Amino acid sequence: MKIKTIAVVLLFSCSLFSFSQEHKIIVITNPLNVDREFETVELSKKQLDLESSELLENFKIREVGAAEFLVSQCVDENGDGSNDILLFQPKIKASTTTKYELIFNTDTKTIDQIVYCYSRFVPERTDDYAWENNKVAFRTYGPIAQKMVEDKIKGGTLTSGIDAWLKRVEYPVINKWYEKYTNGTGTYHKDTGEGLDNFHVGDSRGIGGVAVKIDTSYYFSKNFTTWKTITTGPIRTSFVLTYADWDAAGNKITEVKHISLDYGSFLSKFEIEVTGTNKLSTGITLHNNDGKTEGNLKEGWIDYWQPIDDSELGTGIVFPKKTMLSFEKYMNPKKELCNLYALLQVKNNKVVYYTGFGWKKQGEFTTKEAWENYLGNFASKINSPLIIKVKE
Repeated sequence: MKIKTIAVVLLFSCSLFSFSQEHKIIVITNPLNVDREFETVELSKKQLDLESSELLENFKIREVGAAEFLVSQCVDENGDGSNDILLFQPKIKASTTTKYELIFNTDTKTIDQIVYCYSRFVPERTDDYAWENNKVAFRTYGPIAQKMVEDKIKGGTLTSGIDAWLKRVEYPVINKWYEKYTNGTGTYHKDTGEGLDNFHVGDSRGIGGVAVKIDTSYYFSKNFTTWKTITTGPIRTSFVLTYADWDAAGNKITEVKHISLDYGSFLSKFEIEVTGTNKLSTGITLHNNDGKTEGNLKEGWIDYWQPIDDSELGTGIVFPKKTMLSFEKYMNPKKELCNLYALLQVKNNKVVYYTGFGWKKQGEFTTKEAWENYLGNFASKINSPLIIKVKE
């Protein structure tokens, strides 16, 4: 089954626009002494002081004085059929303030635009859920795959770990790779120039799966039971995965994952709703334990740099400040249970972290140091976010 990843994105002619009373100025300040890009600004109707009846898709963003509009994306986060969040990605120089204008605009022309940030349920490959942007791709596994393992049927997968698809092209690959798998014309386990899936998950946490530690043992959920896609587009894809209640040494744990991935980022954002514990762990598989682990409590990240086939791979997780309590390299006689774990404080039944990877063959991270610099800079940015003010 072939599913297109091309969507129509509205681009607005700069010479044909009309102003309304909703013409506003968005002032964005960068508090850090580093240039910033590939960070998504979210503006709600409430922040923009728009009436509930007004359509966000009738508004566009551009830098004050610029001729062209920025790429933007509207999102219906609460599923009521009306868009309530407007997304865009500004470029802000170090320690500067830049002004953007929100313009009411209904004069349009259309072009085909690749939906770089894409996700979907994949029934043709049992019941995966897969997601990607222009840099990385991931997947995890559903209830049919779990039942196949439990019924001893070949081809199933039982894990709540997160799989990595090592892509090295900017364009989308999910549908292309699944199509050749389904029609038997190829395999995504072999690199033919776009990348491959050679990252084994098994019972491990993969990259960012969760667990609860009781005494000296880790407990975790099985496959997700339900899914819901929130949005796909040029800037963000987001979705929700729900898990069956699971047991951690007599403690009933509930788990819901809200996952999003933005354009230009190597890390997916995980917002975990959890009950039954006040501490939650998230981990990175150690595979053959032939790489190097590292953690930085002050900056808030853990990582593992490892050889993988004829290349190298950095995996990592970044945490908002005052979230990570500790980390440990957990070893077990069963290889797939060996993970680098971070222990997180649950606040208001929620934890937030960012998890992903950098593949040497992709080209942006060729050393362990370069990968860890990215994680440290990422942590600095989420802990010193862009300051946004809306003015008339």
